[in-house]
Amino acid sequence: MAIVLSLVSMLSTLLGGFVAMRIGDRKHLVLGLAAGVMLGLVAFDLIPEALEQTTAEVYGVPAVLIAAVVGFLSLHIIERAVAIHTGHEQEFGAHHHGFESVGLLAAAGLIFHSTLDGFGIGLGYQAGATVGLSVAIAVICHDFADGFNTFTIPTLYGSARKRAFTLLGLDAIAPVVGAILGTIIKVPEQWIGLYLGYFAGFLLYLATADILPEAHAEHPSRLTLLLTVLGVGAMFVVAALSH
Repeated sequence: MAIVLSLVSMLSTLLGGFVAMRIGDRKHLVLGLAAGVMLGLVAFDLIPEALEQTTAEVYGVPAVLIAAVVGFLSLHIIERAVAIHTGHEQEFGAHHHGFESVGLLAAAGLIFHSTLDGFGIGLGYQAGATVGLSVAIAVICHDFADGFNTFTIPTLYGSARKRAFTLLGLDAIAPVVGAILGTIIKVPEQWIGLYLGYFAGFLLYLATADILPEAHAEHPSRLTLLLTVLGVGAMFVVAALSH
């Protein structure tokens, strides 16, 4: 059953990528929505799930939150190292070209996350049918956002559409692979929680430091802002329904 539900998740991922591909020249609206979805995913899905799975603390601070800060800073350091922002903030709309590796790194993170999604379905069904189904519903809902972002982020950083399509295909297959692994392998939850915290920080940086400024650089509009708020709200609804 876990593998069957992971196939539904695969279709949800492909649908998200298809929407991103067909949006055309309304890119700023896509980016505004994507940023909102990512912020909502971090706040209402990744961080709460990570805190549930990893209760470890370092001097009274949850280890998950430390991992999130490390994730945020790691991408910031990478960007500063390649001087993406240096002296060109006013040309934000063009600075991503030539830095495809950053987009590929983000897409790789999303693919790994999707693999963990499928892995979670498999582990959920090891705990019981009800738990497995609840996890699957959450995964199917937010894998649409994963597919959307897996296509959007690499193209934002200058990757060709063909490469972004390949990454989307890998992201779609990932939960199926994860579900298969999740039915036969057991992994300590605390390690998964730390990864989710790290990835939450990674996405938080992308949303706030890159995607939102890009969305408003050439097309500052209230509609873009509204879509960002709607993206956050949609993820809150998904999180609420999945619980």
